[in-house]
Amino acid sequence: MTRQIRLLGLGLIVCYAILFVQLNRLTVWEANSLNNNPINTRAILRDFSRPRGTITTADGVVVARSVPSEDRYLFQREYPEGDLFAQVSGYYSFTLGSSGVERTYNDELAGRTPGLSLRSPSDLFVAKDRVGNLTLTLEADLQRIARDQLGDREGSVVALDPSTGEILVLISNPTYDPNLLANHDTAAAAEAQLLLDADPEKPRLARTYQDRYFPGSTFKVVTATAGLDSGKVTTEAPSYPVTSSYTPPGTSRPLQNFGGSSCGGTLFPILRVSCNTAFAQMGVENGPETMISAAEAFGFNRAVPIDLTAPTRSNFPTDFVRNLPALAQASIGQNDVSATPLQMAMVAGATANSDGDVMVPHVLRDVRDTDGNIVDTYKPKVWTRAMQSGTAQIMREAMIGVVENGTATRLAVPGFVVGGKTGTAQLGTTPPRSHAWIIGWGGRPNEVPSIAVAVIVEGQPGASEQTGGQVAAPIAQAIMAAYLRA
Repeated sequence: MTRQIRLLGLGLIVCYAILFVQLNRLTVWEANSLNNNPINTRAILRDFSRPRGTITTADGVVVARSVPSEDRYLFQREYPEGDLFAQVSGYYSFTLGSSGVERTYNDELAGRTPGLSLRSPSDLFVAKDRVGNLTLTLEADLQRIARDQLGDREGSVVALDPSTGEILVLISNPTYDPNLLANHDTAAAAEAQLLLDADPEKPRLARTYQDRYFPGSTFKVVTATAGLDSGKVTTEAPSYPVTSSYTPPGTSRPLQNFGGSSCGGTLFPILRVSCNTAFAQMGVENGPETMISAAEAFGFNRAVPIDLTAPTRSNFPTDFVRNLPALAQASIGQNDVSATPLQMAMVAGATANSDGDVMVPHVLRDVRDTDGNIVDTYKPKVWTRAMQSGTAQIMREAMIGVVENGTATRLAVPGFVVGGKTGTAQLGTTPPRSHAWIIGWGGRPNEVPSIAVAVIVEGQPGASEQTGGQVAAPIAQAIMAAYLRA
């Protein structure tokens, strides 16, 4: 009998231990992931019975707010600007969960952070609804310019402050109206979701940071940086041969310039005309390790620490064993190279910064309580150092030449210093189509550039190195001009 009692006691201890471990797993180790699961509506059910903070742009435009509701919930989440900020704000829905800023900063908006819930000792004894009101880094005027400039064309625009990582513009087309998903009519919200998800153009996908594209010749900025940082390239050497084609080692198939044109020379001239043959040769001579290291220093192959949901990482291939032809193609933004528009804006931003840093990109500026007092402010942080400061200075000079007398002349803003790089990512030849790219930056003379931009307009007819300068550059120019002149 005594042995049976001991076994029973041991069994009970094991059961209690299992229960203890399971309880801690759910309430401690996995609590955050469970609370943030978009299909977990228990927290949303609780929050729909109390106020929720506003989301406002840097220039004072309300992006999201809660208004009194006369249906089964006390408050309805509302998005006054419709689809303009949908891919930043996301949505807050009882049945569909949340996304974007609504999800990333859910605790702040609900007033559940220590800085909001306990502003003073008296808060322990006073029943009061407390919320956090978010101020974004985005500017509504610039966001509208980007939308109007894109028009009905598919594409993306990203603009940021290179010295802080503050995102000023983040928009892609097509987009969607988050009010449809926040509808308290669960059947209507579900139907809206089905229609959006059935759309082959994927309007709920934030192409700015959740989709990747061949970067085309904009990637030549990375290739040039790799050469300069490694010491294999200077402003005066090597001088690449003037030719219409380049045959990499290991193949008999030549790589061509656009339209069979001939080009060559040292760094500044070949960047100014975006010479494929010269940069393909430069990439091969840089070597696989140098190219991979340079790309990853810019942020390729790394998870982007942006404060928005589900960012995708940009890709630079890492297997060039006995495959220098692939390296030649990758060095001009082809082959398996793919980048988000956000990534290419950060490439431009790194060249704009005097120390070559890539800052952590972010959309939050500050959190305020219901009385307007600042509770928390986003502190700029360096994500990675893309290049040496001397390389950054050379790249700025080279990119200024592209705007002054190269493929990006339509990026110029009179009275300001502007640098840029065009890109054309070919998609096919029957009929010829391409993505039109531009990356660039601008600032006042003798000052550090204050804005960096990346624009892609998708699937444009034709395939010429001029496509980016003709199609994407005017969009970036309109945004930079408005920002710099303000």
